[in-house]
Amino acid sequence: MADRRATATGKDTDGDITKLCNGGEWWSPRTKADAVRDIETKAHSYYVDRAGHRTDVHVVERGGKKHLRTDADASSQNNLDNLPDC
Repeated sequence: MADRRATATGKDTDGDITKLCNGGEWWSPRTKADAVRDIETKAHSYYVDRAGHRTDVHVVERGGKKHLRTDADASSQNNLDNLPDC
């Protein structure tokens, strides 16, 4: 299993995460569906590290749909929504 750092995200018009990106990595961009499958099967994990605040990316289900998110903590800089677009 590889531990993959996300440095940017793709978002749709509703602001939902559609892909995870890291311009310096061969796997980037990774679609939401592929990242969800990677996390759920434990093939790969994803995380965000901004200004020394690391947080893992998790899969959550709302209304029958799966979404990617990070857990809330003291830093908003490591939230998926706050990463630059890719």
